[in-house]
Amino acid sequence: MNLAFHDLTKRYGGHTVLDAITAQLDFPHVLALLGPSGGGKSTLLRVIGGLESPEAGSLTVDHQPVPTMQKPLRVYRSKIGTVFQSWNLFPHLDALANIMLPLTAVHGVEPEAARTRSLELLERLHLNGHAHKRPAELSGGQRQRVAIARAVAIRPKLLLFDEPTSALDPEMTAEVLEVIADLKSEGRTFVLVTHAMNFARTVADQVAFLAHGQIVEQGAAQEFFAAPRTETAQRFLAKVLKY
Repeated sequence: MNLAFHDLTKRYGGHTVLDAITAQLDFPHVLALLGPSGGGKSTLLRVIGGLESPEAGSLTVDHQPVPTMQKPLRVYRSKIGTVFQSWNLFPHLDALANIMLPLTAVHGVEPEAARTRSLELLERLHLNGHAHKRPAELSGGQRQRVAIARAVAIRPKLLLFDEPTSALDPEMTAEVLEVIADLKSEGRTFVLVTHAMNFARTVADQVAFLAHGQIVEQGAAQEFFAAPRTETAQRFLAKVLKY
């Protein structure tokens, strides 16, 4: 997978969140976006997913420009599976219906085929017996696994994970990280924003380290964690890996 940014800029009001980023990121399966809070990680992920539009600059995914016009942008988004930190499940639908909905409403999959695919994913993610529970009846880890199943069900070209464990307790965090690790072992391609440094070190092929709206360092994950080159990354890792 190749991500290429050229002068990519994103602002909210007068605040610049992504500051003219220019970079080439190549990774076989997993890219981790790391860095301090407010550095631009989640915003960059949303731009990659076509959920936010930059004010300036451009982005290509596997050498194809991310569209800016609404109709082709909708087609692009339909090929991206996104998992948010807050699940974003429909509260009035049960787990099965949450997974089926994008298949039938966006991708035109026949209801019976969508049901079969969704049930297979629920079983694979150890959610047997929870298909007809609404989100309020599920634990946080179960909700996040339903959200992952929904993202995977559409057979996306690229998966995006935005802090998928930030709202979970340690046991539920372990559940979800295990699922994400399994996705890598299946050969899935994804970009991961996380503060779980040890997990990032284990699962990521490449790291892009963001601070102050810039990619200040990039490289192989093992090399980054063993010997970060920039002072900003060194200080960050020293702080987050201290305890």
